[in-house]
Amino acid sequence: MLYFSIFLVVLAFVLLFSVVKIVPQGREFTIERFGKYTRTLSPGISLLTPFVERVGRRMNMMEQVLDVPQQEVITKDNAMVKVDAIVFIQVMSASAAAYRVENLHYAITQLCSTNLRTVVGSMDLDEVLFQRDNINSRLLTVIDAATEPWGVKVNRIEIKDLTPPVDITNAMARQMKAERERRAVITEAEGEKQAAIARAEGAKQAAILEAEGRREAAFRDAEAREREAEAEAKATAMVSEAIARGDVNAINYFVAQKYVEAFAELARNPTAKTVIVPAEMSGLVGTIAGLGELVGLAKEQQQSRSDIRTSAPRATPPAPPRPRGSVPPTE
Repeated sequence: MLYFSIFLVVLAFVLLFSVVKIVPQGREFTIERFGKYTRTLSPGISLLTPFVERVGRRMNMMEQVLDVPQQEVITKDNAMVKVDAIVFIQVMSASAAAYRVENLHYAITQLCSTNLRTVVGSMDLDEVLFQRDNINSRLLTVIDAATEPWGVKVNRIEIKDLTPPVDITNAMARQMKAERERRAVITEAEGEKQAAIARAEGAKQAAILEAEGRREAAFRDAEAREREAEAEAKATAMVSEAIARGDVNAINYFVAQKYVEAFAELARNPTAKTVIVPAEMSGLVGTIAGLGELVGLAKEQQQSRSDIRTSAPRATPPAPPRPRGSVPPTE
């Protein structure tokens, strides 16, 4: 009786574990009745018919990553490249994935490998190296359509590595170096061009300002010469009037002024090593005395005119003073 009781307890546990099934999250179980698929168990607890139903396949419903092995592929222009990829899949129908294909992961890996050779082989090397997105999109379209009957959704396919031959890699490195040097030369030329333009603009502005300065200076010089000519004309007119009135001192003043100016120019001459002084210094002294007398006469005339203005209106103005003497001209 003891052994029989133990047998019954063990049998009860076996029946319990065979009847009660707990499906974890992210998984689905297929149920077979006498070897035939009947239904799919979702995550949670479920009860089976003992000795009649059993779990067929335990399917992973989460997204999975499969690695496509590296392989050598010949491109359209007969270049050998090494290519590998990764594919992201997700089982959408547990029954189709379990019963429509044997070894689902191996089948998808081989499908990706063959299509990868087909797509890369139809492109040139430059297209393979620079159009990875195009390769990924073409592979995704083909493989997703092929795996749809298996109840599998291919979400993404990514080219993981592309390794061209060594000689192609060296040629690409030389091409990149030449391109960098070309860009550097173009950039340097652009900089020199901008610098030349800036220098030309500066020279232009400097020339314009210099021309403006010369024009302003010429205008000022002309105005100064005009003023000097006017002053000279007025002085000449006054001397002429004095001569017409018989005033000899005006002539002496004019001659003495020219004499002094000529002597000053002679003394300022940098090439002259010897300055000749006139022998008759009395002429120069007389000229200077004549100048002093002329200045005194001018003061007396001004004082006389002021006295006449202050005196009675009927008073006759005094006669102009006669010249006291003249200075003999100098040789």
